[in-house]
Amino acid sequence: MLKIITAIAFFICSLLSAQNVNLTVSVSGLKSNKGTLRVGLYNSENMFLKTAFKGISSEIKNNSATVTFVGIPKGVYGISAFQDENNDGKLDKNIVGIPSEDFACSNNAKGFMGPPRYEDAKFEVNKDSKIDVKFNN
Repeated sequence: MLKIITAIAFFICSLLSAQNVNLTVSVSGLKSNKGTLRVGLYNSENMFLKTAFKGISSEIKNNSATVTFVGIPKGVYGISAFQDENNDGKLDKNIVGIPSEDFACSNNAKGFMGPPRYEDAKFEVNKDSKIDVKFNN
């Protein structure tokens, strides 16, 4: 009986893992190799630019970096990335709240009189995918 339950559990786990995909994010256009690139993956409009679903940091080489989110569920996501020049783990802002460290979002989403919108940054991932995010300095 234990063998049957174990076999069923492995089968269910294999089905669930088949639903997960990898997302590679290639970031270019950074102004220097200083600091760390921090990339956030968001899976809802309510959390966009607030709390990332997943986050990855990467060393910057040749003014670019690549990160891979492994085993994420298929779905709709948005990406934000910023160059953490002072390695303090957060996007620094000036006194009026405007970012003082360079940042970019998926789909080259830009904000007007505020941050970019999830609606402009979102994209669908239904298989292993690669997207490019370009910083415009």
